Amino acid sequence: MAKLNIDFMGHRNIMFGISIVLVVVSIGALAVRGLTFGVEFLGGTSVTIANTGGITSSQVGDAFKAVGVSAPNVQTTEAQGVKGFIVRTEVASPEVANQQAGEVAKALKLSADSFQVTTIGGGWGKNITDRAMMALILSIAAILLYISVRFEYKMSLTAVLALVHDILITLGIYALLGAEVTPNTIAALLTILGYSLYDTIVVFHRVKENSQHLVKQSFMSMANESINEVIVRSLNTSLTSLAPVVVMLFFGGDTLRDFALALTIGLTVGAYSSIGVASPIYALWKETEPKYAALRKKYASV
Repeated sequence: MAKLNIDFMGHRNIMFGISIVLVVVSIGALAVRGLTFGVEFLGGTSVTIANTGGITSSQVGDAFKAVGVSAPNVQTTEAQGVKGFIVRTEVASPEVANQQAGEVAKALKLSADSFQVTTIGGGWGKNITDRAMMALILSIAAILLYISVRFEYKMSLTAVLALVHDILITLGIYALLGAEVTPNTIAALLTILGYSLYDTIVVFHRVKENSQHLVKQSFMSMANESINEVIVRSLNTSLTSLAPVVVMLFFGGDTLRDFALALTIGLTVGAYSSIGVASPIYALWKETEPKYAALRKKYASV
């Protein structure tokens, strides 16, 4: 197999430009449109309706509006060939929620045991939000510590910068699409941290190995060769990880779609950021060190 020689570092400004545009658009979307949080975070009611036959989602939505629910969020479900719906509302009272669900079932000519009502208080939703934020903070702290000990602090900081890049873009696309953020989304974001970090570590590990015998070559050029040495492995890993997630996105039903959507975006962006963000920033930073600055001055080609 021929050795790859793609000039990634020579095109680093183009990759930086792409990332800057995506991050700016994402921040703008988050600032203007904001995120749409599910009932698990805001509090409210979730009504699961089963055995609905030929009833459509618009009929379900109209039935809930008829009993006083201003903006029901209706999602279709299917389990073992049985179709149903999950309807999320802002109703906080269990008594009112059960009464409304009963009236909806009657209007749609469904049996009294065809629905299940779950009401979540705002306090519980705040607790979920706080725990999710804590999980993200602890994950990033653990990543900083591990890479600092295993490699060096410059690698850890650039790796975390790439992770922030990935999460910002993922959330920005969620804001643009108006997709609902649920606990499944948070689980997907934590999973993205792992996948993105893996890709970055694969590149950094090869860079570290090659830097130990660096002579008559700039650090940037060596980093470019290191990426080419592992790019096939990284792509194979990313594609095999993406394949089942994409299938889940299109065929997994609405209950899995929020999880699969976040993973699809995050895995794609994470595979890119390891090469287009973390590696060139790290190489530029290393070339500020006297040893590598001298090599760059004498042997720089990218």
